[in-house]
Amino acid sequence: MIGDPKSVEVLVETITREILEALQEGEVHVQGPNGTYCRVECSEGLRVTTCYDNLGRVVSAGAERFTSTLGSVPPDANLAAYIDHTLLKPDATIEQVKQLCAEAKEFNFASVCVNPFHIKLCAELLKGTPVKVCSVVGFPLGATPTAVKVFETKEVVRDGAQEVDMVINIGALKSRELEVVAEDIASVVNAAHFGGAIVKVIIETALLTDEEKVIACLLSKEAGADFVKTSTGFAKSGATVEDVQLMRRVVGPAIGVKAAGGIRTREDATAMVKSGATRLGASAGVKIVKGEDQPVAAGAKSAY
Repeated sequence: MIGDPKSVEVLVETITREILEALQEGEVHVQGPNGTYCRVECSEGLRVTTCYDNLGRVVSAGAERFTSTLGSVPPDANLAAYIDHTLLKPDATIEQVKQLCAEAKEFNFASVCVNPFHIKLCAELLKGTPVKVCSVVGFPLGATPTAVKVFETKEVVRDGAQEVDMVINIGALKSRELEVVAEDIASVVNAAHFGGAIVKVIIETALLTDEEKVIACLLSKEAGADFVKTSTGFAKSGATVEDVQLMRRVVGPAIGVKAAGGIRTREDATAMVKSGATRLGASAGVKIVKGEDQPVAAGAKSAY
């Protein structure tokens, strides 16, 4: 940790000067005290700084009000290529997972997204196809220790996962324990990337203020994540057009944005893509690509 308050003050002053010159690029790299290396991201009126030691470990992280930048990604018409065909219900059976994989191959979805227990089966069934295998980590609460998330990441990658959707430590973010959040994300990203897998960071937008969403996105981008993702599908609500637009503005075109939770129709999916989503998490993938509506019964709630 950076223990000297004066060193931190000097670092912040240095960052402020340099960021004024390079703000339009969205990201600034600054050499901090004692060999630390800091990344600075600005968006939506916030500046987030994460500093690392020479081993790549997070030693400091913070957020403060500043200014904004914009970014956008043009939509594409091929919805199937956007969809992570998803089955994360706790009572999912082996036969249902097999059916999920068969549908993914038939419709050429981007991936199947399943719980860790099913990764080996999916990897076997999808071997030799372009469909990726995605697992969730720290799911759905995000409140497990970082070491557990890293272990889980290594296990699912070993079992055949090519993509990892991790849940951030939501309580730590809301408590402004940003070093905890940054280290949590960076540790999973490092473990996944070492095994050749990409990482989508679930920030659970339904539980966050707009400011917290911005901070979570910037920390994810600084940690080297490949995507930021709206939702687990297990919170009080899922993806919204407004959240996807916000997340896209924050991360710019550099990384992906995955919308998940409540996407049940082709209209829903198209709206998310037009808003900047480059991946969609949905259990209704087949109905979406076929253009069939999937009405939800009054009072019903389901993941994805």
